[in-house]
Amino acid sequence: MRITAAILDQIGLPGPYADSRPLRLAEVELAPPRAGELLVRIDAAGLCHSDLSVINGDRPRPMPMALGHEAAATVVETGDPDSPFKPGDRVVLAFLPACGQCACCGAGEGYLCQPGATANGEGRLLRGGRRIMELPGREVNHHLGVSAFATHAVVDQRSAVKIPSDIAPEIAALFGCAVLTGVGAVMNTAAVKPGESVVVYGLGGVGLSSLLGAVAAGANPVIAVDPIEDKRKLALELGAAAAVAPADAAQAIADLTGGGADVAIETAGKAAVLAAAYKSTRRGGRTVTVGLPNPAEMLSFPAVSLVAEGKTLMGSYMGSSIPSRDVPRYIGLWRAGRLPVHRLLSGTAPLSEINRLMDELAAGRVIRQVVLP
Repeated sequence: MRITAAILDQIGLPGPYADSRPLRLAEVELAPPRAGELLVRIDAAGLCHSDLSVINGDRPRPMPMALGHEAAATVVETGDPDSPFKPGDRVVLAFLPACGQCACCGAGEGYLCQPGATANGEGRLLRGGRRIMELPGREVNHHLGVSAFATHAVVDQRSAVKIPSDIAPEIAALFGCAVLTGVGAVMNTAAVKPGESVVVYGLGGVGLSSLLGAVAAGANPVIAVDPIEDKRKLALELGAAAAVAPADAAQAIADLTGGGADVAIETAGKAAVLAAAYKSTRRGGRTVTVGLPNPAEMLSFPAVSLVAEGKTLMGSYMGSSIPSRDVPRYIGLWRAGRLPVHRLLSGTAPLSEINRLMDELAAGRVIRQVVLP
């Protein structure tokens, strides 16, 4: 079938993106789903720094690529009659399909699935190959197995999680990355306990999701750090005890925690911010990073502190989440009023405005923008 998709041909074009227009809308041919795959209509797709990181070169990927990885969709067609999905099912799409057979999947760590990660890095689907063709002989790479900045997509069914039909698509989309990653970093990776102190560095969609997760987990106090005042104001409205600029963070954390946070969550994707987050924790504290810095950035801190101060530094991919387990769990918390994910939505726009929206994201003026293809 013919669909419209936002295609990136070249990495590293300069901003403003409204002028350089790195993403172009193109009509492409989408092949039908194979066995174990789904054809879905994209109902809503969120803009994330992981998309921006491909555009600016922080996360190099094969070109050309149809971008977008955080989405809510409706199943149109299944690739085989035995699929657990049926046409009309509403789904959230997760950006790492788990094969279920590798060592990580066998250990219950599907978020570290090696075949899934390899397929994502190569721009193909988990079952092999690509389903998007622009011209004869010119395949288009998939972005994280989803390619959601489009009217339709073919995805592995292991990338899809069924959701109730009454959730607005622009809210449902946020559960596919921002919430899955941010809340998961708190509840799964850090395993925050009630009464523990948590500091969150970076208040984008993932950072504010981490803050929501910390509040829902009963953390106290929760401290937010970001250079942008409007984001700090929102953090206070969402339950932070304090929200401070980076220059004031060390003193505020010391004053509120009596010597350092139990847990620091770093979401900015900058090595310098991660170093500050690590330094902000107490003896025995835990630092969790979900940010994706440029591969050239290097982290430096006193190695002896890991032993002498009993500290822990942990990476968290996709919030250490199992989407089939955690998406319904987080939706349940949202319905109960304990996870006000809707407060993260900055606005919606048509797919035609994708380059302007990337400028807003790059400037840090928004939390989560959603396109409605």
